[in-house]
Amino acid sequence: MVDVKEIKSIDLVSFTMMSSSVNAILALIGAIILLIFFGAFAAFIPAAGLVFASLGISMIILYPILTFLVEITISFVTALIYNMLVPRLGGVKLGIDGNEVRSVPVVPFALILSVVEAIWAFIFGLVLAALLVPLTTLTSTLIPLIANVAANATNMTPATLPTGSAVGTGGVVLALILIIALPILVFIFGFIGHALAAIFYNFIIPRVGGVKLLFTPAGALHEISSIPVVAASLAIASVALIFGLIRGILQLITMAASGDAVGGIVALIASIIVYFIGAFIMVALITIIYNFLAPRIGGVQLGLE
Repeated sequence: MVDVKEIKSIDLVSFTMMSSSVNAILALIGAIILLIFFGAFAAFIPAAGLVFASLGISMIILYPILTFLVEITISFVTALIYNMLVPRLGGVKLGIDGNEVRSVPVVPFALILSVVEAIWAFIFGLVLAALLVPLTTLTSTLIPLIANVAANATNMTPATLPTGSAVGTGGVVLALILIIALPILVFIFGFIGHALAAIFYNFIIPRVGGVKLLFTPAGALHEISSIPVVAASLAIASVALIFGLIRGILQLITMAASGDAVGGIVALIASIIVYFIGAFIMVALITIIYNFLAPRIGGVQLGLE
């Protein structure tokens, strides 16, 4: 029997620690892979071997640390925004049968996640605008000064001198786009993407099985103590496969219209395989790391009702 549970809150500390730790380990794995590539390049370019080795070693040290520190802020703020939005919008709902997530109600899932992303887009746009406007203002101020100096040296007429007003106006317009248009676009595309993901999940889970979450009581909260790797990887990869199929069909139509139907078929097959395998490997890595860390630092704790 499916029991619909709503995620009313996310424990800030457990979510932040787990998310930042998982991402730091993924960053370490990525840095090691890059070091291997650098080693391969160094074999072909011996003169640059020391440079590649130094760069690779520094990445192994710095990349995980920087990822951990940045992810602490991102994870904490994300969970905080979610908790603040739940009383107003409602939280993510999960249709749970035993330990298996059998369904994801589409609108609650898509709505709150897209709003969280839109708020992040607003913050990002605000920061960029705060950097952009002074820069364009300074540039628009310097252009007439430089033009006057050039005019004195070349006897240009005042009518032909650039004023810099276009740069200043362009900066203001771009700032408005970043602050207003960017969050709106992120919300729209985010809502569509998350809604499609939930629809695909609900469609395919009866056929392949859903994500399983093993909960243990943690006071008034529920701690995700473990996530079975194969079930989670297969479920999410199956959803990704449908996205890959859609992308591949669009590529097939485009390439067939240009006279390359064979290339379109190859692109379709490649898109399906890459999306499925890529998602499977990534989810498997994340769940393995999560299951390794959960007994040591504690799993993510959720308020379920």
